[in-house]
Amino acid sequence: MPKISVRGHQMPESPIRKLVPFAEKAKAQGKSVIHLNIGQPDIKTPEGAMDAIRNIDMKVIEYSHSAGNESYRKGLANYYNGISQGFTHENIMVTTGGSEALLFGFTACFNPGDEVIIPEPFYANYNGFAETCGVRVIPINSSIENGFALPAIEEFEKKITAKTKGILICNPGNPTGYLYSKEELEQLKAIVLKHDLYLFADEVYREFCYDGKTHHSILNLSGIEQNAIVVDSVSKRYSMCGVRIGALVSRNKEVMTTVLKLGQARLSPPSLGQIAAEAALNTPHNYFEEVSEEYVQRRNILVDGLNAIEGVYCPKPGGAFYAVAKLPVENTDHFCQWMLESFEFNGETVMMAPLSGFYSTKGEGTQEVRLAYVLEKEKLKRAVKCLEEGLKAYNKR
Repeated sequence: MPKISVRGHQMPESPIRKLVPFAEKAKAQGKSVIHLNIGQPDIKTPEGAMDAIRNIDMKVIEYSHSAGNESYRKGLANYYNGISQGFTHENIMVTTGGSEALLFGFTACFNPGDEVIIPEPFYANYNGFAETCGVRVIPINSSIENGFALPAIEEFEKKITAKTKGILICNPGNPTGYLYSKEELEQLKAIVLKHDLYLFADEVYREFCYDGKTHHSILNLSGIEQNAIVVDSVSKRYSMCGVRIGALVSRNKEVMTTVLKLGQARLSPPSLGQIAAEAALNTPHNYFEEVSEEYVQRRNILVDGLNAIEGVYCPKPGGAFYAVAKLPVENTDHFCQWMLESFEFNGETVMMAPLSGFYSTKGEGTQEVRLAYVLEKEKLKRAVKCLEEGLKAYNKR
């Protein structure tokens, strides 16, 4: 029988979804599973986007331009000009989700064997994207003790070699919810200029910043216009994960010309998704104000509740809708599976994402979990109580 490729074998499984079979079995046994493992918000998609889908009047669903519909890209240019001036539709490549944007960016900017430095923990699929492109991830550890702030620039310097070609950050962070300050971004700018690196920023949670904090985009960093590449998506911004529309944004014309060739090879991004995403650009600002207020309330219920549990520590995130908690267990992979297989409280159990899969360094994150506060407040309260009782039972075994 033919063998699977080495690359296929090395592709990591998703820590977010790998426990799904255990959750399905728990449901079959009559348990209700509270899903804190995945960033699928229950927030309503903006009505304008839904109306655009309902009112589609097309006799043929055609390919779009490989870079995306021009009208949508011009609308996106207006959106990004609200962040940093000087963008046109030619600075934007519409992609099949933010995932394809990062894959295109890695392929265009890195050769197989090149290295990209990423503060860890990081979005688990970055490992998979790097593996697909033959790129080596060089992790640099951030700490739960200081809320996963940017590691010291001296630590970045130690990691840089002749093969280092870029740095990737997620801001606000998934899984940590950490929001980088302007000063931290300026530090990254300095090292990017010093070593002539690309700076990738996954900014898909840009709208969700809390406690009066402000998001600072790398698009606003003067002097690295040719180095900066933003990965974006409508999935979380407008709570429409299923339309699979993202974007790669850069002022670097050579990068944009190269990713267009990659886009032509896959023909076009989803046509129906672009219709919904273009309509979503007209979403009123109060939508985001209401959603952010809701997320703050949910965050406080989850994080304050977790920190009230003996032995649990959870820093309060400044953005996105994820929190990382350190639990009083030796191995959260085992604990999370046990919660699904062997525990229930009032007929419910909780599904979480073990954080070890969000690290590239083996052995890190074994006591940590990621929790997504994307569910209604009453469910979050029940989830916290269920987790508290689960920890008591688990540690008494």
